[in-house]
Amino acid sequence: MPVSAARSAREILVNLHDVMAARSNAQAKLNSVVEIIGEALDSEVCSIYLLREGVLELFATRGLDPAAVHVTKLALGEGLVGTIAQHNEVLNLDEAASHPDFAYKPETGEDRYHSFAGVPIIRRERAVGVLAVQHADPRRYEDVEIEALQTVAMVLSELIANAGLIDQAGPRDRPQSTAPTRIAGQKLVDGMAVGCAVFHQPRIHIEHTVAEDTEAERHRVYAAFDKMREQIDRIAREAEFGVGDEHQEVIATYKMFAYDEGWARRINEAIDSGLTAEAAIERVQQRTRQRMREIDDPLLADRMHDLEDLSNRLLRIVSGQMGTAAQMGLRQDTILIARNLGPAELLEYDRRRLKGVVLEEGSLTAHVTIVARAMGVPVLGRVRDVRRLIAEGDLLLLDVTEGTLTVRPTGAMEEAFEASLAARQKRRAAYAALRDVAPVTKDGHRLTVMVNAGLRDDVAALDVTGADGIGLFRTEFQFLVSATLPQRERQQRLYREVLDAAGARPVIFRTVDIGGDKALPYLIHAEDEENPAMGWRALRLALERDGLMKAQARALLEAAAGRTLNVMFPMVSEAWEFDEARALFEKQRDFLASRGKRLPLEVKYGAMLEVPALAFQLDLLLPAVDFLSIGTNDLTQFLFAADRANPKLAERYDWLSTSILRFLRRVAVPAAQAGVPIGVCGEMGGRPLEAMALIGIGIDRLSITPAAVGPVKAMIRSLDRGALTAFIETLLAHPPRDMRGALARWAADQGVELA
Repeated sequence: MPVSAARSAREILVNLHDVMAARSNAQAKLNSVVEIIGEALDSEVCSIYLLREGVLELFATRGLDPAAVHVTKLALGEGLVGTIAQHNEVLNLDEAASHPDFAYKPETGEDRYHSFAGVPIIRRERAVGVLAVQHADPRRYEDVEIEALQTVAMVLSELIANAGLIDQAGPRDRPQSTAPTRIAGQKLVDGMAVGCAVFHQPRIHIEHTVAEDTEAERHRVYAAFDKMREQIDRIAREAEFGVGDEHQEVIATYKMFAYDEGWARRINEAIDSGLTAEAAIERVQQRTRQRMREIDDPLLADRMHDLEDLSNRLLRIVSGQMGTAAQMGLRQDTILIARNLGPAELLEYDRRRLKGVVLEEGSLTAHVTIVARAMGVPVLGRVRDVRRLIAEGDLLLLDVTEGTLTVRPTGAMEEAFEASLAARQKRRAAYAALRDVAPVTKDGHRLTVMVNAGLRDDVAALDVTGADGIGLFRTEFQFLVSATLPQRERQQRLYREVLDAAGARPVIFRTVDIGGDKALPYLIHAEDEENPAMGWRALRLALERDGLMKAQARALLEAAAGRTLNVMFPMVSEAWEFDEARALFEKQRDFLASRGKRLPLEVKYGAMLEVPALAFQLDLLLPAVDFLSIGTNDLTQFLFAADRANPKLAERYDWLSTSILRFLRRVAVPAAQAGVPIGVCGEMGGRPLEAMALIGIGIDRLSITPAAVGPVKAMIRSLDRGALTAFIETLLAHPPRDMRGALARWAADQGVELA
């Protein structure tokens, strides 16, 4: 086996370079390519499928029946090859036939092969083919082999595109209609705006992937890094935008990525494999995108978008394609369109002209969202097919509160929009007025509304929203963005800065939740798991690798010196796990005390109830904990056996189902009887109707996204908790078929504000 991905890919690319330079036709070249790859990876089968007329056609193979070439065809989504192309994902299977999407094609003679690995061949951000290898013995291909395949696939995209062998994008990048169109998206930064469509940047297409001179390419990347860092430093120096210190914190984190040596090293390794500077940057960027898709935590995945933004900036510099709409200058009121956007990118725009932003990706916790909120720029995310539906210069009506974008509106649509804008401005002023108002119900019950966070700059949401504190600080992001394990001193510095920024408001630190879908390449070398969400992760992993947890315990204890430390353990499934974790912290506390270190005035320990089994050990757990937090995201998927990351199952369950509410009440009642504070820190608590139901079953603390604080506060202040509690008890005793509808009707009758 090759000792590194770079060496493996380099050996292949050296031979591919000769093949591409040959005078033979495209088919002959592809026939040579599969032989080169198969031999280099010691793989009995290597096959190339290309997308033609909407189907994937077997174009070349080593190992399968040659008669199947140009005969075997698969639709997008059909079989393993079709699945790879449809989802732009990598498959690595030791037993191909066990995969639910496996489709047997008898003409290929592949029945004697067990293992299978395939990667998409990507051209202009879409899959145009698949490169696959197979082996008779059941085995998973090593990571270095998969990386070599992905590097080769990048080079193949250039070869097959130049040969005209694949479907061209054609009209996909042009609007197919001039009629008014309404598009849905995700609400990121509330607001309404009118403006003309301007695309943030033209697509940068990499035409040359194989390097002629590796050292020359390396120097090009070094120069580009220097120029990019100069740009970021200048933005940091000039970040005086009159909207508080939040930008400074965001840019500080952004600079952390720009100066990350691990990122630069990965690009250098890609150049070592034989790629040009542009191709190396794009290759590393593809790996980042793949990792973002694998992380099942929106807050952590969104932070990776900063690296995506910097990759785009670096790619523009090294390719000489420097122009963005910001550099060209905005000439009129503008709605900016982008796939994604980093904070530095947004800050370069003229705020007098920039009225709104529409992103193909993005989410509530992304850095660009934080900056846009501080700038007062509405943002709509997760808007699909923008280049197919919107043309440069189209008039747009952006209504983030409704989650819609209207393209090329009629006159009547514009009039209705203006009327809605006037009404919305009144409601927005009402939410802003609640910032310094306590969340107290009409019958005088004080609730606690907190926010979720993951980085130092997220703490600014406390002042923006008037929240009571941070009910969930995810500590693992610092581990995920680092090239090496963060030293205890770095961890301690982060935790101290968070506590300093929060001031007198409490911060609940969740100990590191890694493993599963949040694997760390420098720490975890376990086998891939079929069900990572229910695998060796979070507290399970931390108790096994207690060195990691001991370092974090000391960092937290020293950071909270002279203050109260609130620490919470994730994914506790049995009471003894909590006991062991607490004992580990207490041992570190004694260790620090013996060395004369300043310690917290008090340490409060809590558990996250995400695993249903823990609910049946409350008699053992409650006497030991100081507080309890319910993580409704994981808890719900475990209760319903429905993966929340699977779009086919996204609507299979309802947070307001009888099962969920009865389960939560079974936890809330004994906790209240034991005098243990209980809260919810999942997405459920950020929706006003769901939050109302939680309050009705006895939940007094909610930790939610910052954007949800205003609406949830308004709901609380319009609510009679006593009347709600009685109504919920009746509902759960005799549940209606439509629990959600019954709660909504009761809220309407009682005048509860749910907007």
